[in-house]
Amino acid sequence: MRYTGPKNRIARRQGIDLGLKTPGSKSHARLMKKITVPPGQHGLNKRRKVSERGNQIRETQKIRFMFGVTAKQMKNYFAKAVGTKGNTALYLSTLLESRFDNIVFRLGFAPTRAAARQMVTHGHMIVNGSMLSIPSYQVRVGDVITFKKESTQKIPAVAQMLEIKDMMIPAWLEKQATVGKLLEKPNMDILKDQVDLRLVIEYFSR
Repeated sequence: MRYTGPKNRIARRQGIDLGLKTPGSKSHARLMKKITVPPGQHGLNKRRKVSERGNQIRETQKIRFMFGVTAKQMKNYFAKAVGTKGNTALYLSTLLESRFDNIVFRLGFAPTRAAARQMVTHGHMIVNGSMLSIPSYQVRVGDVITFKKESTQKIPAVAQMLEIKDMMIPAWLEKQATVGKLLEKPNMDILKDQVDLRLVIEYFSR
């Protein structure tokens, strides 16, 4: 099952901002104030040494929560990545970053991946002129993504994102106003700074 509990609790447990809360919101501000304090009444007073296996589990959970995928989906992504000749970590990153909901998020059309997933499932986004409501759809090089209706752009959270002029987007994406395009297969440059992919690979390789 996909995790639906308190998002700030998850981020504090991992010790980093997983992008689960809208930047600028009160909830996100509260998270940033306590990001280094583990959840629970004991906070920093009760820290246990984490084993290598425990670190592998944490990194795997981290990447799952970031992309909003289930344990089964993550296992399937790994199976596809390991079945491809070459760098498993790179292929795993490419599969996750190529998800339709993630591309919508990376383009700055939605404040969080969860919001992007909702926009996709509700039929607000189109790929190459056709409506597609599958968040896990693998966007291919050359695919063009935009909004189905102009009214979607007026949703407060979306409008606020579109107003950001200096939005930083990955080099493998191109954005012109409300139209985005996948220029090349996503790499792991962003993800490797957030997650220890080696530990994730080791977890599934056991």
